[in-house]
Amino acid sequence: MVLDVAFFIAGLLLLYFGSLWLVKGSASLAHSLGIRPLVIGLTVVAFGTSAPELVISLVSALKGKSMIAVGNVIGSNICNIALVLGLSAFLNPIKSHPSVLSRDIPLMLAISVYLLLLSLNSTLGRLEGLSLLAGIILYTWFNYAIAVKEAPVPVQVSEAQPAPPEIPSRAMQTVLILIGIAGVVAGADFLIDASVNIMTVFGVSEKFIGLTVVAFGTSLPELATSVMAACKGEMDISIGNLLGSNVFNILSVLGAAALVRPIHIPGGFIESGLLFDYLVMMFTSSLPWLLMRKNLILSRANGLLLLSCYVGYVGYLVVKG
Repeated sequence: MVLDVAFFIAGLLLLYFGSLWLVKGSASLAHSLGIRPLVIGLTVVAFGTSAPELVISLVSALKGKSMIAVGNVIGSNICNIALVLGLSAFLNPIKSHPSVLSRDIPLMLAISVYLLLLSLNSTLGRLEGLSLLAGIILYTWFNYAIAVKEAPVPVQVSEAQPAPPEIPSRAMQTVLILIGIAGVVAGADFLIDASVNIMTVFGVSEKFIGLTVVAFGTSLPELATSVMAACKGEMDISIGNLLGSNVFNILSVLGAAALVRPIHIPGGFIESGLLFDYLVMMFTSSLPWLLMRKNLILSRANGLLLLSCYVGYVGYLVVKG
């Protein structure tokens, strides 16, 4: 038991530092090659911060732990909005861009509804996975096209995606990327095995593990970055980045996992209670739109409300077991 806890903590640390090294090395390499910061944000940084979710779900699917694969994505999306965005707004109110309300949130909700429809038969097959992966390609192309169209506003671009820290050595950039990938993969393996062992001892369900501890662990990069920025008063981190991360989780993470190995939901989608978790994800995802629709500001009170939703949801999972 003690060894499992040690492996669990080691897995979390490897996921956290591995993703940070992957983002830092990749962003610096792309920057040194002259790739625009916009492209870095849409590809390298987005992939790097979501790498833990991707690897966790892939490893879970390969090991037949489908509830961890699905629960990780759903729980991470809830965590990103209710906990990460809520804590960031509580520490420092966030001013949003009108396009977040008119375009980004509705698009994320539409993708969530699509995932709900795909899951009603309690299976995400390879065809469904392929459609999700096709969706992330279209989503990335759409955002790139919009960003190019809005490129004449240089201040907004630089604020949304600050220049990455420069690592002068190309060799060091490559080493960081490789170490980051190795850390994320090893961390995912440690975390999955340790979670399942601990789950067996306490009689906790796979779904609970995926929705809570694993989801929180894979959201650590977003959480650490957002809280650090809020503490420094540098609220350059856009709500759109978290929304994009949620879209990436649904389309890329679940898409890749289902493509590698079809995901079957034991006991049925509705009977297992996953329908309720999907609805909670969609509700928390819509909250920023409801809270910011008048003045585009997410206040400290709004942040506290989001945090309360997260605490309430986790409390519900604990009581339900």
